[in-house]
Amino acid sequence: MAYIDMHCDTLMLAALKDKKRDLFSRKELRVDFQRMKAGGTMAQFFAIFFPDDETYKLLGMKPMKDQEYFDLLFEYYLKSMKAHSNIIKPAHTLQDLNANWKNGKMSGILTMEDGRIINGDLDKLDDFYDLGIRAIALTWNHANCFGFPHSENREEMNRGLTKFGKEAVEYMNEIGMMIDVSHLSEGGFWDVVRISDKPFIASHSNCRAICPHSRNMSDEMIKALGEKGGVMGLNFYPAFLNKDISDQNARLEIMAEHIMHMIRCGGIEVAALGSDFDGMDGNLEIASCEEYLKLFEFLQKKGLSEDDIEKITHKNVMRVMKDTLW
Repeated sequence: MAYIDMHCDTLMLAALKDKKRDLFSRKELRVDFQRMKAGGTMAQFFAIFFPDDETYKLLGMKPMKDQEYFDLLFEYYLKSMKAHSNIIKPAHTLQDLNANWKNGKMSGILTMEDGRIINGDLDKLDDFYDLGIRAIALTWNHANCFGFPHSENREEMNRGLTKFGKEAVEYMNEIGMMIDVSHLSEGGFWDVVRISDKPFIASHSNCRAICPHSRNMSDEMIKALGEKGGVMGLNFYPAFLNKDISDQNARLEIMAEHIMHMIRCGGIEVAALGSDFDGMDGNLEIASCEEYLKLFEFLQKKGLSEDDIEKITHKNVMRVMKDTLW
């Protein structure tokens, strides 16, 4: 079954670890073009994630300037796409995605995680749009020009978007760029709900009622996201799935439980996929992009119809793309 995955951090690991090898066959990663094709991928959102100093340290690298880092990953993405244009092409709109699929090709959709490189300049949104960026996760785990991140501290969690962040949401609606609220504070989330005229996404976030992590979404947030016509992508990271944070296993049962809870709170149209592959670790029952079928078959056993599963796997995201990208 065809699927769209709204988030992976594969570009970072692939380019920083060995930029000479493209993305066709990288078995040390969880996503590559070869396994995407085998697993039925319709489109993969490839995030350019901006590491903090601690992340660079974990990668065994010295910190880079943000523009230098962006250029490295962007060039790597383009090189990989060009080398394997027989099976995958970039997509900037739903029309591009449909054309690629009709021609037997997958689509790559370029996104950004942590909009700090925008640095309070709306013109930079235009610049990155022109390069093909079609969604920005406004924050990661640190405050930036857009606003504030999720936090266990209630006062911090309630902080909203900055003045620039509010202007940027309106401008992203105008130019046709998706707003991604994964990692954003609750105050920021509710600002997006109030300001955005278009549907928005939580590309890789789960349900707080099941796993009480601050990265996850409350029932009220899921309901509001659904009412705005948006979607949230199931994240496979065990720390965002399990009630017990010491549980390092991402089992099909708990993944399905999150999907069913999304549906109960926001309707079938709110549920989607956002694995976070290559941006997290753990014992994953779906260990790579070619194994997605396990989840789809499990959801079928849970009683979801083929039409419902197709909405979760790709149709919901395609609807949001239609409503936001041009």
